[in-house]
Amino acid sequence: MKSCCSRNILFCIAVCFAMNSHAQNAPQLGKNSVSDIVKAMTMEEKVKLVVGKGFPGFGASVTDTAENKKNVSVSGHTATLKRLGIPTLDLADGPSGIHRFVMSKEDSANNMFSTAWPVGTLLASSWDTALVKNVGKAFGEEIKEYGIDFILGPGANIHRNPLGGRNFEYYSEDPLVSGKMAAAMINGIQSQGVGATIKHFAVNNEETNRNSLNTIVSERALREIYLKNFEIAIKNSQPWAVMSSYNLLNGVYTSESYDLLTTILKDEWGFKGFVMTDWFGGKDAVTQMKAGNNMLMPGTSKQVNEIEDAVKNGQLSEAVLDNNVEGILNIVLKAPTFKGYHYSNHPNLKEHTQISRAAAAESMVLLKNDNNTLPLKNVSTNFSLFGNHAYDLIAGGTGSGDVNKPYAISLAEGLANAGFTVNKNVQQQYVGYLNDYAVKHPKKNPIAELMNPTPDAPEYAIDKNSIDKEAATSDVAIVYIGRNAGEGKDRKVEDDYLLTDYENEMITTVSNAFHSVHKPVIAVLNIGGVIDVISFRDKVDAILLAWQPGEEGGNAIADILSGKVNPSGKLATTFPASYNDVPSAKNFPGKEFPEKATSGMFGQKNIPAEVTYEEGIYVGYRYYNTFNVKPAYEFGYGLSYTNFAYSPMKLSASTFNNSITATVNITNTRKVAGKEVVELYVSAPAKKLDKPEEELKGFAKTVLLQPGKTQTITFTLQTADLASFETNTSSWIAEAGKYVVKVGASSTDIKSSASFVLPKELVTEKDHKALAPQVEINELKK
Repeated sequence: MKSCCSRNILFCIAVCFAMNSHAQNAPQLGKNSVSDIVKAMTMEEKVKLVVGKGFPGFGASVTDTAENKKNVSVSGHTATLKRLGIPTLDLADGPSGIHRFVMSKEDSANNMFSTAWPVGTLLASSWDTALVKNVGKAFGEEIKEYGIDFILGPGANIHRNPLGGRNFEYYSEDPLVSGKMAAAMINGIQSQGVGATIKHFAVNNEETNRNSLNTIVSERALREIYLKNFEIAIKNSQPWAVMSSYNLLNGVYTSESYDLLTTILKDEWGFKGFVMTDWFGGKDAVTQMKAGNNMLMPGTSKQVNEIEDAVKNGQLSEAVLDNNVEGILNIVLKAPTFKGYHYSNHPNLKEHTQISRAAAAESMVLLKNDNNTLPLKNVSTNFSLFGNHAYDLIAGGTGSGDVNKPYAISLAEGLANAGFTVNKNVQQQYVGYLNDYAVKHPKKNPIAELMNPTPDAPEYAIDKNSIDKEAATSDVAIVYIGRNAGEGKDRKVEDDYLLTDYENEMITTVSNAFHSVHKPVIAVLNIGGVIDVISFRDKVDAILLAWQPGEEGGNAIADILSGKVNPSGKLATTFPASYNDVPSAKNFPGKEFPEKATSGMFGQKNIPAEVTYEEGIYVGYRYYNTFNVKPAYEFGYGLSYTNFAYSPMKLSASTFNNSITATVNITNTRKVAGKEVVELYVSAPAKKLDKPEEELKGFAKTVLLQPGKTQTITFTLQTADLASFETNTSSWIAEAGKYVVKVGASSTDIKSSASFVLPKELVTEKDHKALAPQVEINELKK
């Protein structure tokens, strides 16, 4: 008996020694090549790496998510393979600042807050890629100092329709603006040695039925509009990761589409990072692997089992698995966690506050300024503020785009900080009402709040007598319109895109009261998406579009109102005169098939649905300008406290030969320093292909021009800038003929134009046949 026990002990020691020796002899990531690491991995280890660690309570593939002591409450974690020197990486939402699902009392006590940056739509309104890159750098520093490896942003989808619930995350209706802004943000973030994840790839332009929506789009509209923005961003920044979207695209889930993720993204565009799913996105883990979707997030045990079984039974080649693993490991090598970076948990939040404030002010758009109502330079000015959100700033949107910010400066606070006086009588009424509402409507648990945020308080109904008293004692009235939206739900027309009956009544009452005593009324729009402005713009003297300006919003708005900052933002998305004028209005959000509904995530129904993009390439200004539909405020529009003169534009040649340059001089003609956004549009011959009236091909922002000073702006047009996508040949073609180059202050305010000739047709690029719709689309034509 004794000898038997001795033999068992010796055997155990031998096994332990062998296992330890095996681990010691295993290649190590960073010391050995990635291919050597992959060769040394077991099939189970490979599967563990391509499936995330899981989301507690939702079928986690690995139940030890909490073993990662760094950032338990961020959105995702990759697997640890200690034997091979592969650490867990942390992935955090979102595009406008770090989002944690839970902010503990300890986190708050330790000041573990994150800067709430201006939302994507506001940053794009700057038309300033250097500004956006600077925000990205500060954002990246924050990500790194909190021990996070990836931020799940930026979002780069197109503003197809004003009701899109996540439009605030996205930049523009135009692919050039969207792509350039996303590239600037990514380059800024990644300059700090952390990863950016561009999302949601692709055609994720609505939230309604997002997990079951089949989006039907023509190849040309995809190539010119809905993929072009991603192509520009990816080729100009090489993000570490791309996040595939929830929806189906022409009948196939994007995360399961080989055409999208391999043929186009990796082969045609040369993307060098890896692809991850959106959280719980897609349905078939094996098909996702075959499509080139390297990592499934957040990861479930079901996905692990499906992939392992598919490899064992020959349904999935291990070579495909190897390729997906290699794509991930090539990026792991860059991550701060892998490099052993000693994060501080103390980013420079004070400095970032000032960057956020400056970026917000530089990006806001002055829509109206009759009789030079603004700026208000007299600090003795007394303001009356009407509207809930004048006292409760909407810094950013809801869902994963929300930020664990330390504070949010309201306009009331911002004006006070700037030395102005805010009438206390009205302020006390609003603040008391909002505090009472907050007590009666407490926030839900993090997951419930993510999917169904507690609604904002209905507008406080201030009585007419109070308004009349304010008009007698205050110098200026501000009517403040707030709108919020976010993940999981699109906006609606009634009481959202359109003002509520009470908002219209309040604006009318305030305007009548103040105008009757010859005092101005200013409207401030603190909104996440486009709203109707026709109903009230003639009732107010000035309109400032602040979008959702981040935590320093109130200070930034006050900077504009006071003249501390001269507004230089311009619209990156059109404000239509009527929602019915929107080219996608008749088919947004699409049609549902409730009889086929199944159970979905978080207790929600999964309702099959489809939407057809019948407007084709005619999105935003491409539609309004081509079909002569006058908007309320056109794409590229924005006012300043000064004026700018444009010289006649000069082209470098009258015949195109590989490239051509356009040059224009911009002069500040008034007494206030300011910046001007200069926009370049091209009208192309349309004998072979239907084309928009003009398309944006370049933009630039001047430096701060002092009065009387001039800056020369030069644009270069390449052959690719002249081309359109021809579906039959999967080619980009520049038609022979006359091209008109236009330079202007907006898409309709053209200051100068000139033309050149392309002597013969050019094929600038030949692509693969990919993503063809399975049904015929009755597309809009000019």
